[in-house]
Amino acid sequence: MIFTKEEFKAKVEEIQSQSWYKNPIGFGIARVDRGQLNNDKILQATYPVVNWNENFGSAAIFMDAFKTAGIDIDTTKSEAVLDITDDFVVNCIESFRPYLPEAKGEDHKNVQLISTLSALPRELGLTPEDFKVVFIFEDANPASVESAYLKLYALSTGKAELRKINLNGAFGLLHNVAWSDGKPIELDWLRANELTLKLTGKYPAIDMVDKFPRFLSHIIPADNTRILDTSKVRFGAQLAAGTTVMPGASYINFNAGTLGPVMVEGRISSSAIVGSGSDVGGGASILGVLSGTDGNPISIGENTLLGANSTTGIPVGDGCIVDGGLSVFAGTKVAISDDQIAKIQKANPSAKLTNLMKAADLAGLNGLHFRQNSQTGQYIVMRSTREVKLNDELH
Repeated sequence: MIFTKEEFKAKVEEIQSQSWYKNPIGFGIARVDRGQLNNDKILQATYPVVNWNENFGSAAIFMDAFKTAGIDIDTTKSEAVLDITDDFVVNCIESFRPYLPEAKGEDHKNVQLISTLSALPRELGLTPEDFKVVFIFEDANPASVESAYLKLYALSTGKAELRKINLNGAFGLLHNVAWSDGKPIELDWLRANELTLKLTGKYPAIDMVDKFPRFLSHIIPADNTRILDTSKVRFGAQLAAGTTVMPGASYINFNAGTLGPVMVEGRISSSAIVGSGSDVGGGASILGVLSGTDGNPISIGENTLLGANSTTGIPVGDGCIVDGGLSVFAGTKVAISDDQIAKIQKANPSAKLTNLMKAADLAGLNGLHFRQNSQTGQYIVMRSTREVKLNDELH
């Protein structure tokens, strides 16, 4: 029995000193949605609390609670997904006892979670098999739907950096399902019950068919973040505070997002990152790793403007402008006059510039303005003198 915080800390140290123990990269307790036809199929995992390189004391208590209940965890594997049992919950409550009275608000979220889980009334129809405890010990390819969701949560909550998590194979793990009010429905179940559902007026309103849910189905954004259409941000995207996502042609894919206040009226494809203060104009498109960038992810710098209906296929630095309607790809030939070379060189001292270059050779440089000669059609690059600023009142 644990009665004091000192006893709790001593227990954590004792657990962590054991040879079998290993600090997880990430862990959490998930409520899972199962298939309507195949109960063994996990369609979605919802994490009220996400732990990523943090809260190792709680991780130790969770692992020890399983061990005490007679369930061993193989920490030599990349991940572990375990069914919650009543014994696990009771063991956690006993260990967390000193913190139960003060677990509220932002303090001791894992204690709150266990306490809430233990108090869930049975009449809600929830059973222990509706919940899983997930540990990720190594950033390997996800091996389960539950671990894939935990990684997507780590991205969307901003606890993990974009492009720094291994998501290889995650798309193949997730099931293509119909989504209705945030809940996944097996397509085969809909087909099997279509006649009855439609005759009785109970056919659900389907919002979309996809492997990923929407960002807002799982994430509460910062107070000054606006998403004007729920379909425009996919779960696994990361939106820094102050980001505005307008309706229309905008879209932010998973493992992509913003690093500060950004106006988004165009497409930020998977793996693309946009810096603070930048503006992705209406219908503009930042290519993803599968869209002609030769597998090289694209970063857009700070205070950069991508004009309406432009396409950007190279990394762009700070204070740049791509005029509306231009398509700048790695192989695009651009002309730079001698006087503009001198001005660009000042902002980028180490750059090697010539009068005719491939756009790829300008990747990541600051203060560039990509334009098109209206008489010859030649793409040209000039030193940008315009300071791109967002409207503070809108962000």
